[in-house]
Amino acid sequence: MTEPSAEQADASVITSVNNGVGRIELNRPKLINALSQDMVGAIDDALNAWRDDEAVNLVLVTGRGERGLCAGGDIKAVYNDIVAGSDENARFWNREYKMNFAISEFPKPYVVIMNGITMGGGVGISGHGSHRIVTDSTKVGMPETGIGLFPDVGGTHLLANAPGELGTHLALTGQPVGAGAAIALGLADYFVPDAQIPDLIAELTDGEDLDAVIGRYSTDVPDNELAEAADWINACYAGDDAEAIVAALAAHENPDAQATAELIGTKAPTSVKVTLAAVRNAASMNLADVLEQDYRVAVTLTGLPDLKEGIRAQVIDKDRNPQWSPASLAEVSDEQVQSILTTDHEDKVFS
Repeated sequence: MTEPSAEQADASVITSVNNGVGRIELNRPKLINALSQDMVGAIDDALNAWRDDEAVNLVLVTGRGERGLCAGGDIKAVYNDIVAGSDENARFWNREYKMNFAISEFPKPYVVIMNGITMGGGVGISGHGSHRIVTDSTKVGMPETGIGLFPDVGGTHLLANAPGELGTHLALTGQPVGAGAAIALGLADYFVPDAQIPDLIAELTDGEDLDAVIGRYSTDVPDNELAEAADWINACYAGDDAEAIVAALAAHENPDAQATAELIGTKAPTSVKVTLAAVRNAASMNLADVLEQDYRVAVTLTGLPDLKEGIRAQVIDKDRNPQWSPASLAEVSDEQVQSILTTDHEDKVFS
């Protein structure tokens, strides 16, 4: 049995093994456990160590603090690396995507509590797991088009396999959803009320049977808040043309559709077009191939102006007024999109 050491208590990821449970606790609560390269490495190392360890029967992943599991990658660090002109972002994404794949093929139950904010990289450490638990406070989303990026960490794989065009809607708008929609879209498996989570964790870490514990605490799934919007979403998001999608939304009689057209209009045009193409590609790809595509796209976008500008507007200057380049969907050519999706870089995720 191993318990967290005093030194580990201040670490950004705390790992321990007790009663057959390998615990991974994200420990940057002031930043809603935003992922750094060190955190990704610690998670990946733990999974590699526990994969064949007979002392570990299941893995339990939680985030410390009250605000959520994980707000995503540390985008201030991404910005600083772009400014510095280093290759740290490429190294971060390469290791992160390897970790995402390791989660997907982990041979033991991988239980993750997706309470509160679970976005971006937080979806990467949760969405590919075997037992994904959401709560009253859950907000799951991939908001990357708003900062000049795209839904990476295998997010397009998850969203492409959601019913109808609901995943496309989430990918282009970056809008988060609650527990009911998360389960309906295949992003989560079980609903447990927030108030019950401490008891669920206590029983699991006491060595209680996983299926029995989930059976005791999981309850009726809340309503899917996107259910009533499914008709106009499925109609408007059909096809592979981002401009046609926005036009269909703007012309629809439903005011929510019209508002969605306006919302997409605030996102980085290059990111919107790349995201749509990546989601369409992901529908016929396995996760490993999607993560390889993710790496090509992420590294390429790092060299374009929108990612730096999007992070600047969101978290550096906080003026919420990014100046995208190109500034409109019409200015982003299909050739540019395909180049971003297909340009190889020196490293690969699975080389």
